[in-house]
Amino acid sequence: MERTLLVTFSVILFASVAADDYVRPKPRQALQFPWQQKSTSQPEQVHISLAGDKHMRVSWVTNDKSSPSFVEYGTSPGKYSFLGQGESTSYSYIFYRSGKIHHAVIGPLEPDTVYYYRCGGGGPEFHLKTPPSRFPITFAVAGDLGQTGWTKSTLDHIDQCKYEVHLLPGDLSYADYMQHKWDTFGELVQPLASVRPWMVTQGNHEKENIPFVVDEFVSFNSRWKMPYAESGSNSNLYYSFEVAGVHVIMLGSYTDYDRYSDQYNWLKGDLAKVDRERTPWLIALFHVPWYNSNDAHQNEGDGMMAEMEPLLYASGVDIVFTGHVHAYERTKRVNNGRSDPCGPVHITIGDGGNREGLARKYKDPSPEWSVFREASFGHGELQMVNSTHAHWTWHRNDDDEPTKSDEVWLTSLVNSGCWTEKKWNENLRKILMEP
Repeated sequence: MERTLLVTFSVILFASVAADDYVRPKPRQALQFPWQQKSTSQPEQVHISLAGDKHMRVSWVTNDKSSPSFVEYGTSPGKYSFLGQGESTSYSYIFYRSGKIHHAVIGPLEPDTVYYYRCGGGGPEFHLKTPPSRFPITFAVAGDLGQTGWTKSTLDHIDQCKYEVHLLPGDLSYADYMQHKWDTFGELVQPLASVRPWMVTQGNHEKENIPFVVDEFVSFNSRWKMPYAESGSNSNLYYSFEVAGVHVIMLGSYTDYDRYSDQYNWLKGDLAKVDRERTPWLIALFHVPWYNSNDAHQNEGDGMMAEMEPLLYASGVDIVFTGHVHAYERTKRVNNGRSDPCGPVHITIGDGGNREGLARKYKDPSPEWSVFREASFGHGELQMVNSTHAHWTWHRNDDDEPTKSDEVWLTSLVNSGCWTEKKWNENLRKILMEP
């Protein structure tokens, strides 16, 4: 795409309509994971996440409770010039006892660089790629993954994508109280999640509460530690991070969100600190969609929407990603239940491969704010080309990855007529000063 085209057009929309004769494929069975004898000290379920400026967190599990929590790393295979010390935890769930769960932060790291690393002083060598420090940068986006044949297809498609960070708006393993499925999920995603950072938030399938016995998010919080402390949050269920000119807010649909809650107050403070000169793009992720024309999960996000949509609108959020509905849908820019050129684009992408199947029924007629909707498994790719333009594509699993089932060019709101520094500051100040 020539730069002149990017400069000339503020928003270019391409929506390819599914062929009339397209037939959605049948569900695929749950994956089977045969038991394998492994060394008790061998690192398993290795995954990485961003952990503040120029740092990453490496997470892994060992069955040996005495295994150390450190990561050796360097820029050449087998040569580890640096050491990152970490911490460990474990948890019990009725009769289940987790392995030793390790988290070690490494850095400072150079941008756009391959590092080789080893967990706990032994086991195989892994490698990771740090994101760039400036545009362009590409995110892979897929929610509601689970552990089925369609999950494997999603991961295989994402593996073909040239991306730097994976965004996941909830529902990871579909363990649903069966704790060993957290272990098999960790093994399933390790080939991708050990190489590129996975940034996740919770969904309803992460809630595994047994009243008076087990905290509902103990599995999720123990295994998938995100940079909440680094972003000033006191909960792993909501946090933010910045990468290559993008500020990303990960919110919790299943923790308190009313205006008197810790999450709401944290969000106000986080938005107040956003510098749109440094990060001209602002993205939000959470699990339950606010704009949804599917019959499934209607109105479940209304409470959170009523409390938090004014904050996101006043702050000039560009794109909102959600999951929960097992289908794909993209809206126009919207706010307060209707099209608004100064609101965010909402994208529901809860189609990663879950075991519950697709949500096939949509409201008829389609709302005026809905642009493209389809009940198919797939994933998305968001390329932030520069400070003004981004390109979004959605790919069905039963097509080749290069095939774009839906695509759109977007312009950042800070480069539109909606946004001036004075107007934005006035809108946000009004929201922030509300009791």
